[in-house]
Amino acid sequence: MKVRDITECIEAFAPLSLQESYDNAGLIVGRYDDELTGGVLLAVDVTDEVIDEALELGCQMIVTHHPILFGGMKRFNSASVVERCVERAIKHDIALYACHTNLDATVGGMSWRLGKMLGVEDMQTLEAAADGTGFGVVGQLAEPMNIEAFFALLRTTLGCKAIRHSKVVKADVQRIAICTGAGGSMIDKAAASGCDVYVTADVKYNQYYLPDGRFVLCDVGHYESEYCAIDLLFDILAEMSKKITNFALHKSAKTENPMYYSL
Repeated sequence: MKVRDITECIEAFAPLSLQESYDNAGLIVGRYDDELTGGVLLAVDVTDEVIDEALELGCQMIVTHHPILFGGMKRFNSASVVERCVERAIKHDIALYACHTNLDATVGGMSWRLGKMLGVEDMQTLEAAADGTGFGVVGQLAEPMNIEAFFALLRTTLGCKAIRHSKVVKADVQRIAICTGAGGSMIDKAAASGCDVYVTADVKYNQYYLPDGRFVLCDVGHYESEYCAIDLLFDILAEMSKKITNFALHKSAKTENPMYYSL
């Protein structure tokens, strides 16, 4: 099996053409014709710990949600964690591949997965292109839920240490808008959707005023909202792993949130 077998499988679900102009999804380290005789490790980010894990497991490829590189690099001298990880991947012949905003934008992608985890039904794209692809989703819970119970559902499902939110203006919620990752720029789309609550991450201070009594804005944390990428990528590649001998998919046990909380 070659690296391109993995990338083609992923891109059939989430075409690279869907990625945003600033993004760097795709094959970052390695060559498409490189042979893979070991497994593939799935993680949120490339870190030293994840590379250590790949070496321990004998994985020759790491597939992450976040690209380790967004811009050009002027030197390789281990001056930063990014340089060090790229150097290590090259040294140990580990291919690095990222499926980022294309996985966000494809139908059935990141926000869809999070919505399913929270029990949201009848989902539609929140900011849709003509073909239905786009960012975020909006849908309905089967039954109205008390807002405090919904907060508890978020904490339990996503492993949130804390949830930042705007003023609670709804005792019960049912219509749910979601955008995994940094979704502050889509607050107006959430408002237009008629949602009771908008679940996203990386919300700025002034943006907490924007709901203006219409809905509850929830910031669950960037990592917490996107950890589901590992399971989503696993499902995309699972059929391949069943058909090919001497090939294993591994969900990283070393991927971790770079943000810590002191409670």
